[in-house]
Amino acid sequence: MISTKGRYAIRVMIDLANHDEGNYIPLKDIAERQDISKKYLEIIVKEMVTGGLIKGASGKGGGYRLMRKPEEYTIGEILDLMETTMSSVACLAEKGFECPRMDKCETLPMWKEFDKMVHDFFYQRTLRDIL
Repeated sequence: MISTKGRYAIRVMIDLANHDEGNYIPLKDIAERQDISKKYLEIIVKEMVTGGLIKGASGKGGGYRLMRKPEEYTIGEILDLMETTMSSVACLAEKGFECPRMDKCETLPMWKEFDKMVHDFFYQRTLRDIL
């Protein structure tokens, strides 16, 4: 399941793209337009800045902006940054997870195929596609 963090991160990226006039966009403006708590967005945008998705500036005229063009961002990279895992089952999600049935699991190929479909779906869509 995609968390609110992942969904809100996509909404922030869409908002930044839609309101890009070459200036930084204040977080309070994004929060108001998206009807999301500014406090919660502060947590999200901090991760997005650290992850290299957006650029932030403080002080007068500060805020946030995209670092690249919308067509250069995939939805998959946004979700991968914000989500703990995109895997459907623990044995594929957690590094070091040792399932005693892994070598004889009849369902593992199905979960791998499903995860690949999800991955490909989100990595084939760009921010521009949503706009």
